[in-house]
Amino acid sequence: MSDLIYSDVLPGGKHWSMTMRRNHRLRLTDVDGGANVGMLFYNPINLLERYNAPDTLKCQHTFKLTQGHCLYSDMGRIFCSIVADTHGWHDTVCGNSTKEIVASRWGNVSYQTHRNDWQQSGRDSFLVEAAKYGLGRRDLAANVNWFSKVTTDESGKIAFDASAAKTGATVELRFEMDTLVLFHTCPHPLDASPTYPRKAVRFDIREGAPASTDDACRLSAPENGRGFENNRLFHAGCGCG
Repeated sequence: MSDLIYSDVLPGGKHWSMTMRRNHRLRLTDVDGGANVGMLFYNPINLLERYNAPDTLKCQHTFKLTQGHCLYSDMGRIFCSIVADTHGWHDTVCGNSTKEIVASRWGNVSYQTHRNDWQQSGRDSFLVEAAKYGLGRRDLAANVNWFSKVTTDESGKIAFDASAAKTGATVELRFEMDTLVLFHTCPHPLDASPTYPRKAVRFDIREGAPASTDDACRLSAPENGRGFENNRLFHAGCGCG
């Protein structure tokens, strides 16, 4: 069993950031069911390298994220791998809630009027965390939405599936390189809840071992083997960036 380094609960509608070290594990738990965790990834020694959702989906021939998948940077390296997942479907195509979406759906509830109970948007939450590292609007990319499932109909219209929520669902990430992580617990942009969702998420950080040569994430798609090799070269000082 890997050793626990840190554990905390992030209330709904809040944001945080941290640097995850190579081989460390980040386990997210949907405490009450119905949570959404928006997340972005950056290389802390080269902030121009960040999460690339299109490449992540394309090279693994998938529309959803779940156990066995890897999350790629825009330089062909792997930020992290999904080594465990009890939810089964995580969105990375719908992006963030914005201030306009939140106001139109749940009203304009500001910090000035409601203090810590104000209704934050995912985009603004990312911008607050990004600013701590000298990043801004142009540095935001398409994000992951952990614990959120979306479906499509025959016409291609995307819909949020609220029935997929599972109390106590978990997803565990193994980081394959040092990674700056920005995350928030603001609503999914397609969530039609009648009230602003405030769903807490527990996060646990543990030490862990590196991926083995027969690791399931490494072998789940041909491109993942190349991604792990790109990481190896990067850590050996032979990769660009």
